[in-house]
Amino acid sequence: MKKLANRSLHIVLILLLLNLFVHVQDAVSQDKKNFLWKVQSNTATVYLLGSVHFMRKDIYPLDSKIEDAFKKSNILVVEANINDAAKADIQRLMANAYYPGSDTLDRHVSRETYDLIKKETERLGIPIQMINKQKTWIISLTLSSLELLKLGFTPADGIDMHFLSRAGGKRIIELESVDYQIRLLSSFSDREQELFLLYTLKDIKTIRQEMEQLLHTWKSGDTKGMELLISKGNSGDAQLAPIYEKLIYERNRRMISRIEEFLRTGETYFVVVGAAHLIGDRGIVRALMDKGYSVEQN
Repeated sequence: MKKLANRSLHIVLILLLLNLFVHVQDAVSQDKKNFLWKVQSNTATVYLLGSVHFMRKDIYPLDSKIEDAFKKSNILVVEANINDAAKADIQRLMANAYYPGSDTLDRHVSRETYDLIKKETERLGIPIQMINKQKTWIISLTLSSLELLKLGFTPADGIDMHFLSRAGGKRIIELESVDYQIRLLSSFSDREQELFLLYTLKDIKTIRQEMEQLLHTWKSGDTKGMELLISKGNSGDAQLAPIYEKLIYERNRRMISRIEEFLRTGETYFVVVGAAHLIGDRGIVRALMDKGYSVEQN
């Protein structure tokens, strides 16, 4: 059960903490479903696209249903506009990502964890001195990112960049912001951050398999399969509960509130958020259905 918990959290990190965005290839038939939902009120339409951020070039072109929904929308909504990442407060980033003064990583993690970090960074050719001032959450993201890059997944090919680069005259709205996500990740306690890093380190060698499973469920529109991948270990380790709560469910509530604001307008929105936010009994799709909106998977 602990192994399942580790693997599940690592998938969540891929989906959420890197703010990753998922993609799809062309549908093989008109009956094929995507991780795309059409939500309607009496006055507005919101298309919800589940996503992962690091992607490969070979996923393009996207399914025509996704592209058509984007064309019909006059407003693009993303979790964070990464085109504006350069506008992030650098001092705030440094304060949240690096230990101040003479403080260092080894004072915030166990000796066992520190040794695991050294072993992994040495494998990647990174001297431990280069990251000894970095907090554990940024190390986790760095290590995961490096592995994804080695597998051919890049942020430049991500779905968010695909749509942001083609927004044209569409208005762009952020559900969150780069600064908000930085504050979220740095808000975890030392122990939570260490757990976050441990699961990354222990499962990093299986990231290829996890990404293939993730993409398979995504391409087939298999919401139950995706939910199983993410939720397998949710009850397997009580220590994970506060991490899941902050990473998924608290953010879901905020996003649902914003989406309901959109549904009270007369506009058409194309909303791109992490796939983990959309599925499950506490997901955005279920919440909107329970509130009486018309919701259809496309």
